[in-house]
Amino acid sequence: MTGMKQRLKNKTTRMNLITYGVVILAFLLMQSMYGSLGSSLKGYLVPICVYISLTVSLNLLVGICGELSLGHAGFMGLGAFTGVVIAAVLKDAVASDALRLLCAMACGGLVAGFVGFLIGIPVLRLRGDYLAIVTLAFGEIMKNIVGNLYVGTDSQGFHMAISTSKMTLAEGGTMIVSGPLGATGIQKLASFPMGFVLVLITLFVVLNLVNSKEGRAIKAVRDNRIAAESVGINVTTFRMKAFVVSAILAGMAGALFGLNYSSFTAAKFNFNTSINILVFVVLGGMGNILGSVISATILYVLPEALRGLQDYRMILYAVVLILVMLFTWSPKFKEMESRFSEKVTGVFKKLVHKIFKKKEAAEND
Repeated sequence: MTGMKQRLKNKTTRMNLITYGVVILAFLLMQSMYGSLGSSLKGYLVPICVYISLTVSLNLLVGICGELSLGHAGFMGLGAFTGVVIAAVLKDAVASDALRLLCAMACGGLVAGFVGFLIGIPVLRLRGDYLAIVTLAFGEIMKNIVGNLYVGTDSQGFHMAISTSKMTLAEGGTMIVSGPLGATGIQKLASFPMGFVLVLITLFVVLNLVNSKEGRAIKAVRDNRIAAESVGINVTTFRMKAFVVSAILAGMAGALFGLNYSSFTAAKFNFNTSINILVFVVLGGMGNILGSVISATILYVLPEALRGLQDYRMILYAVVLILVMLFTWSPKFKEMESRFSEKVTGVFKKLVHKIFKKKEAAEND
């Protein structure tokens, strides 16, 4: 029994190292090639990081916890609008763009997490299709609320209203969010290095949670709710933890997304966006974090790469989705994936061993 636990622990550690290694290598490669990349490809880098974080955070809820949520875009939208407002309010108080971006992302995550907690109190007592329907409704409600919100600043301070008649700014005031017109006049603070930091934070939080005592309890709830309750696991509490953590990470990703554009509207965070993120999770593999990273990257870029085909690109995209689904769920592919991960881990261990050996030799000399 002890040997089996050790093997499982080694396999988990190996997969975690591969996941971090793939992300770090991809970042270093893109950074080294950044000067030679086209403007369109440079524009994909931050959204790719955003969608990786969204996919991994939703995989925590759908793949690890086993709860179907269709309102992830709602948390993303909350984070986006909160981040834009915070960045605008701190414009004069905080000179550093990077620090303002961090504050905006942190506030976006906290607001989304708080709303997720409030929503989760009644919602997480539901299961299956009922939970999916309620989260879908939540996403649409958030989109409509934010789409009718007016936010601005002037010499008298911060103002917020739900109609133009109640929104009066002093001379020289600035509108940040203009109801159906969305957020306008945004200073673009997002950057690829900050997107990379967000991905690392998301991976660190999710992987550590999954491999902790709480993560094992969450997976126990997913596998057999009755058995989990029989051994004293509070099902609602652990579902709430997964739900809130997922919402916080989605809010942070939304803040980075919002500050990557000069303007955007609430319509961006609709039902279709939630479904796209869910598709990334399913095709990457339920509970497979590395698969989420790879699928979010490929499936975000693919429709843009096929844009030149005009009428046929969405048909080709649908065909690719079907082929990927059939391929990734085949037993042969899973066996190949396991062998590849073992080989990559072996190479990584040899490289680390050589580095330490050279360091020891240098110190002895």
